[in-house]
This record gives sequence, C-alpha cells and structure tokens, in this order.
Amino acid sequence: MEALVLTGTKSLELEDVKAPELKPNEVLINTAYAGICGTDHALYAGLPGSADAVPPIVLGHENSGVVAEVGSEVTNVKPGDRVSVDPNIYCGQCEFCLTDRPELCDNLSAVGVTRDGGLEKQFTAPASVVYQVPDNVSLKAAATVEPISCAVHGIKLLKLTPYQKALVIGDGFMGQLFVQILQAYGVHQVDLAGINKEKLARNKEMFGATNTYYTKEEAIPADYDVVIEAVGMPQTQEQAINATKKGAQVLMFGVGKPSQTFTMNTYEVFQKQLTIQGSFINPYSFKDSLAMLSSGKLNVEDLISHELTLDQVEDFVEGRIQNVSKAVVKVSDEK
Repeated sequence: MEALVLTGTKSLELEDVKAPELKPNEVLINTAYAGICGTDHALYAGLPGSADAVPPIVLGHENSGVVAEVGSEVTNVKPGDRVSVDPNIYCGQCEFCLTDRPELCDNLSAVGVTRDGGLEKQFTAPASVVYQVPDNVSLKAAATVEPISCAVHGIKLLKLTPYQKALVIGDGFMGQLFVQILQAYGVHQVDLAGINKEKLARNKEMFGATNTYYTKEEAIPADYDVVIEAVGMPQTQEQAINATKKGAQVLMFGVGKPSQTFTMNTYEVFQKQLTIQGSFINPYSFKDSLAMLSSGKLNVEDLISHELTLDQVEDFVEGRIQNVSKAVVKVSDEK
C-alpha cells in the first residue's frame, strides 16, 4: 500500500509498504484524512514533537478514517465505523500516569510520531485511543479533533467564568480555534490579536470575536482576565504577559524552539498575582471536542484552506505552498 515515509531529516519518500499487522487490542483503520500541523514541520526538520520521531516512520498524528478490522479484544468499535484517533498513548504505570497527569507520561508513545501514522492508506492504533465520529461530523472535520483536543486541554487548565474578558494572540489555525472554544466554554467576550487583516475580519464576522487588534499597527490594552498565547514566539509571549490585568491567567500554548526564552517583568507577575500556565498535548479531551463539533459550536471546515495529496506534503512542509490556514491530506475516498 502507498505510504509517505519520513526517511531522514527533511526527506519524505512515497513508498509501497506492507499493510500493518493487527494486534488483539488494536484497530486497523482505512485513512480518510490526515492533518498537517507545526509538529509535523518540526519532525520533518529533525526536531522533537511530543516525542522523538526516529526514521523511517510514517507521520500523521491528526487522523480520521473508517475501521477496516478490529483485534480479538476490541469491543468499542467495529468494521465500518467512522473514527478519529487520539495519537497519544500513555504507559499507565509511571509517576505521572499514576497521579492523574498522563500528558507528562515518562513513556509516552504516539501514532504518527513513535509509530506509523495516517500518511498511509491504512494504520493501526490501540482501541483505547479510537473514538467514533458522530454522524453529522464529516471525516474532513474529524481529522482536526486532535488539535481541537489540545486546545480543550489548555482551556481545562484555566479557571473560566462568563464575566471574563479573554484575548487570543495569534490568528493561525489554533488561535482561531481558541476564539470559538472560549465562547463555547461560556466566556462572554473573546478578542483576537494577529497580523493577518483578512483572518481578523473573518473571525469578527463569522466566529464571534468581539474586538480584533492588527498588531503591526495597534497596541493591545492591558485589560484581560485570560490571555491565550497561540504563536510561540518571544515577542508574542511578552505581549501575552503585558496584556493582563490584575489576577489574570495566561496560557502559554504556542510552541517555541527548544532553546527559546522571553523576557518578563517578575515584579509585575507578583504585583498582578498572575497565573502563567503551560499546556502539553491533550489528555482525555476527545469526547468534549467531538461534542463541540457535533453541536455546531465549533466550525472547523471554514478554517481548512488546503486539501492536499500525499505527493504535495513535502512542498507544504518546505514552505512552497503559501497562505495556508489549515491543511489536511486526503489519503483516500473514505466518507
């Protein structure tokens, strides 16, 4: 079967590979769509994701598809079911798993990172991370459940109430998701700051952003109870701290480079009594994410700007395809 294999740093090859072997606790999935995100860019460049990817490996950790076959121990799905897959697999035995912090698992493995993922016609995953997709959610939308669930995990780490004013910094795919998710969680005012005037206008017109800031020309007021940093650059991380009012919470969601640092006024953290929260991957957030898609509170299909084929992926991760909001790869014609 056809697979796009990461064979080394900045090297992707279309290869004919054997179908994966199915273990008793696993599900064999015919891939419909696989999303491409910043983690895939990093893995392609030889940088770590949630874990290290050791070539040769098939990437693709944002996946949807149709169950082709189930192992003898599987009871939660059956052949023909439409599914989405949480890529992260926890050991259940380390200190962090045993203290209800599985996202910090010492032995984390992941579909599309440490084991072959969705950039191939079929892949396997443990049944414990395979979720049925509601009938009214397309498989194209279902390929984005993993990034949605990462945002939902970050939201769950905060204390949210309706009176709060929230700011999202970053008008990329994740920032635009956060605008909708914060509203779904009941925050009454959600503003967006970014560098793309078209995206800012769209979020105000279509997705309910109250105010927008074009940060190349406009300053952000220090007036927010909740600030989501969804870029991962030092200047936007500093903006996030500076946009806070007293008692605010800052979610540092954007992923910077491993050696990256930023500057902040530690007296301001003390004087404002700020909470600065990191967020890593997405433990047990798939059900909530699928529910928001099914309820209509979250519109992702209008954020997907590009539908690629396997042979276009390398062009994308090399930056040869421009003006991308979100790209998914159509791996097969499964519906």
